[in-house]
Amino acid sequence: MTKNLDKEGLSSIVDNYQLFYIDLWGVVHNGISLHEEAIKALKEITKKGKDYILLTNAPRPNHAVKSFLEKMGMEKEIRNHVFTSGEAALIYLRKNFLDKTFFHVGPPRDFDLFKDFKNMKLDQIGKCNYILCTGLFDEHNEDLKYYKDLFEKNIKKKMICTNPDLIVDRGVTREFCAGSVAMVFEKMGGEVIYFGKPYPEVYNQSIDNSNKKILSIGDNLNTDIKGANLLNYDSLIISNGVHKNEINQRGIEKVAKSYEAICNYIQSELKW
Repeated sequence: MTKNLDKEGLSSIVDNYQLFYIDLWGVVHNGISLHEEAIKALKEITKKGKDYILLTNAPRPNHAVKSFLEKMGMEKEIRNHVFTSGEAALIYLRKNFLDKTFFHVGPPRDFDLFKDFKNMKLDQIGKCNYILCTGLFDEHNEDLKYYKDLFEKNIKKKMICTNPDLIVDRGVTREFCAGSVAMVFEKMGGEVIYFGKPYPEVYNQSIDNSNKKILSIGDNLNTDIKGANLLNYDSLIISNGVHKNEINQRGIEKVAKSYEAICNYIQSELKW
């Protein structure tokens, strides 16, 4: 049974945990502005002497996301807790693919991820060693069929996906993410290496989490909550995120079951 914390707040369970993995987009901000109640909660967690990681499936290095959050008005002390799927992918790419050519699928704003090896970027997918997927092209951000046509003759290449999220809500606008493109590639028979939630590496790279009682907080059942389930962490779903309409219509128990996920707690927004 999922316990609703809207009345008691996060403060009612905070003493049960030593470490919190907290999603950014959908929990702490909506892509346009910060959620003030969530910021207050982060400060209270710190006052309690607890640690937290702002773990995000953003396909960019840590410093790029910190810069984005600074423009939103987030204080440096909070920004310093950021760890991204892009950073995890970057560590892997530097170790294994630095001398390999790649074709980039995603918007130009993701350039930060590969600027250290930009000379290995090719403009023709047929000639590259691997495909680096950070999102959708700006001019093809609503048409997944375009990517099916693009990949048709390149299924034998390996894809590195830096954001397993399928969708995200930017304000009130729903957008496809890199995970949707990677799913097209995978369904066609291609091999994808994912970085980010729900895969364990991104959690383990972000902080020493051994022997700690952990709560994972997020709005996405496929990534935030499934990641917690895979690692045996407790989980808190924020219901005003990507599953808002589903949860309103069917309730969290039925929706979580349909995603084969288990939620210990639910809150409409992250609130102390």
